[in-house]
Amino acid sequence: MTVILREMRWWDIEPVMAIERELFPDDAWSRGMFWSELAAVRHPGATRYYVVAELVTEAEKDSRLIGYAGLSAVAGTGDVQTIAVAREQWGTGLGARLLTDLLSQANAFECREVLLEVRIDNTRAQRLYQRFGFDPIGVRRGYYQPGNVDALVMRLTTHSEQTTDGE
Repeated sequence: MTVILREMRWWDIEPVMAIERELFPDDAWSRGMFWSELAAVRHPGATRYYVVAELVTEAEKDSRLIGYAGLSAVAGTGDVQTIAVAREQWGTGLGARLLTDLLSQANAFECREVLLEVRIDNTRAQRLYQRFGFDPIGVRRGYYQPGNVDALVMRLTTHSEQTTDGE
């Protein structure tokens, strides 16, 4: 079996929703939210990028989605909108692969920084982001609903900003 990353398309929304509901039962995105995001990906002025991870059998006759991620980019700032890996794939490096892909796209969008929010109690995800160089910069109180769970805001300053400051 092979895992491929490819652009998310409208026909991926249903399998994405299955993972979304499993991982985020209390605050899952709606189909409409994904439709809205995908509407901003395939045109010359695109500000969004969404990718899925697909597990493909050797014969390529069977496949299933096992993860997805999305990025928004406006005025030099990227924002990780979502990133999710099916539970049975946790610990395989797929989350890092998806994040790498998003950061590559942030570079293509010429982002000087990338921001994200992560649940304050999701230390596993926080460790992943820290490995990539994200630093905590603040807390959004009661960001995740229901439950009033705080979000840790993290920021990655891209190489392009670091090298152009002194030029």
